[in-house]
Amino acid sequence: MSTILVTGASSGMGKETAKRLLRDGHTVYAAARRLDQMQDLQAMGAIALKMDITQDDDIVATVQTITAGHGGVDVLINNAGFGMYGSVEETSMADARYQFEVNLFGMARLTQLLLPAMRKKGAGKIVNLSSMGGKIYTPLGAWYHATKHAIEGWSDCLRIELAPFGIDVVIIEPGIIATEFGNVLLNPMLKRSGQGPYKALAQGMAKGTRDSYGKPGAASPPSVVVDAIVEAIAARKPRTRYAVGKLARPMILLRKFFGDRVFDKAIMSQVA
Repeated sequence: MSTILVTGASSGMGKETAKRLLRDGHTVYAAARRLDQMQDLQAMGAIALKMDITQDDDIVATVQTITAGHGGVDVLINNAGFGMYGSVEETSMADARYQFEVNLFGMARLTQLLLPAMRKKGAGKIVNLSSMGGKIYTPLGAWYHATKHAIEGWSDCLRIELAPFGIDVVIIEPGIIATEFGNVLLNPMLKRSGQGPYKALAQGMAKGTRDSYGKPGAASPPSVVVDAIVEAIAARKPRTRYAVGKLARPMILLRKFFGDRVFDKAIMSQVA
């Protein structure tokens, strides 16, 4: 059994991943800002840690606790993240930087601090939660997609750097998953762009998001992502990428094989 850290474990895919790993008998550290939201994980045997992924002191403290308790981790699951939508023109640079702090820089810092122990053991797995949004794009999602595209490139470089040390790097690319994602992005998006020159686009995106996440069967359950993570952890030689969940593979392939102009028309037809 392995020692595993799951970030963003207070809800959604992170919580479901932690639960599955606990049931499988692993030692699980569950980290998130909302410690009170992880009481169920603690009851199952998880070691819950309060960690804001944007705060370096919190990240350092988390690594120190894990190092003291188990000497490091065998598997790091970088799941913490959120989606921030709004037009480029109407989104403040402070908000844009925060999106990068949560989705990329915090993950990178945590990975840096946990790598020495992995290198010393000559083994380990790093699982980074990207999105189909790391390969495609949607209206008003410039900063969110920028972070996910960055995760893709960052992870590819990291995979090559760490291969000589026996450490695998895996990217998970979820499609539409039944989590808080849609609800979290809606109100801030409408606040930024729902009344100005991008009003029509914002209203169209809001309707599309509600349809994607609200209609029965429109979104895949978090279990499809958990299954991919568990498969990657168990594999002797995991795939570099796992695209899972509603629309993930079709949307990625649509852009890849038909090009940007066709994809532009297809994506805009859903928000018109």
